Amino acid sequence: MKIAIAGYGLEGRANLEYLQNKFPEATFTIFDENADLADVPNGVKTVLGADAFDQIRDFDLVMRTAGLMPNKIAQKDKHWSSTREFFAECPAPIIGVTGTKGKGTTCSFIAEILKAANKNVHLIGNIGVPALEVLPHVKPDDIVVYELSSFQLWDMNQSPHVAVMTLIEPDHLDVHENFAEYVEAKSHIFAYQKPDDVAIYNENDALVREMAETSKGQKIPFLNKKFVHIEQGKFYYNTIDICPTDVVKLPGEHNLRNAAAAISAVIATISAPASLGDSETELITNLRKAIKIGLSGFDGLPHRLKFVREIGGVKYYDDSIATTPGSAIAAVKSFDEPKILIIGGHDKGADYGSLGEVIERSNTRQIFAIGANRDKVAQQIGAKTSTPIHKLDNQKLYEIVQIVDKATEPGDVVILSPAAASFDMFRDYQDRGEQFIEAVKDLTEWG
Repeated sequence: MKIAIAGYGLEGRANLEYLQNKFPEATFTIFDENADLADVPNGVKTVLGADAFDQIRDFDLVMRTAGLMPNKIAQKDKHWSSTREFFAECPAPIIGVTGTKGKGTTCSFIAEILKAANKNVHLIGNIGVPALEVLPHVKPDDIVVYELSSFQLWDMNQSPHVAVMTLIEPDHLDVHENFAEYVEAKSHIFAYQKPDDVAIYNENDALVREMAETSKGQKIPFLNKKFVHIEQGKFYYNTIDICPTDVVKLPGEHNLRNAAAAISAVIATISAPASLGDSETELITNLRKAIKIGLSGFDGLPHRLKFVREIGGVKYYDDSIATTPGSAIAAVKSFDEPKILIIGGHDKGADYGSLGEVIERSNTRQIFAIGANRDKVAQQIGAKTSTPIHKLDNQKLYEIVQIVDKATEPGDVVILSPAAASFDMFRDYQDRGEQFIEAVKDLTEWG
């Protein structure tokens, strides 16, 4: 048996190890565009370089990494992915979460609540460890929480037992052919559900509602007063008081919506609401403590609107994980204080007009446009707001922070919320965030 490992990053390494154990007699070849791969096991062939994926032909199985689109691989059949393998082999129920933004936070809330309810939980996907690294350790009584991107869902033919969708807006249009293709990939989280499955969705997003209608399972809209919703500073299930919203430590209304989605998913996993009947009040009462502990115990993902430091009366926040205009909009809406925004990076085909409209209505004093798409950012945002925009050409992030710091006044909030990918200037969004944190830590009162 001949197996191609298409892509050899963190996930690709886990894919290789898993398949070597599953098919010990197989021969393996790694294909990757990176010409300087390290840690290749002895006896494994490599094909490296810019045209590596064009050379994948005549294999019995092609295992692609999630970020690699199938249409980039020359061999058009025998494709497989770690996500498909996990769904095919996982013995435990899976809670799958997708959405353009909010999926990582929602997954984390779900996992923390379930842990507080004494469940054995595996948190996987982009937010956790690689799926196939975890799969051998999953037991039937466990619960898997799986963060699912459009890349992971693209060629799926199974859906999770509990599927959650937060909201949808254009993203990854530098990879997907168009928005319709992106939406089609996302829709697979509902498309293959069975009657005993559950679809949880944001009823305030028309496109999400439309996709949820394709599910054959029970449909539960969060933020709906029949189910989990927010009212007068509290989370409710129908008329049952669950807990105050201020147990959520993360700033912004969007994080309360993420928490509502998470509560819905936990309730659906423990017992589908339609079948609760007379036990409904008892179930929510028993879960109330776990929900409160779980929500209060999570203080945010790395680089997701994380407080870095206050200096000279100015607060700095790292929101490097924000790679879409919608994510930056959420950051802007999270603060009433005067704001200075750092926006821009590798373009993913998004439109920044709606972000400009939100900025115009917010208390934003200045914008610094950086990165490869700084001209587009400045043009599209500038068409919607009178807020001053400064384009910074080719500076390193350390220098950018120094320039921004000189423009601050006591009481300001400075937010790195790029609304774009990081690949023009950085290894990834983590690298961008870490460089920002270090640059802010180096500021002085007189910087």
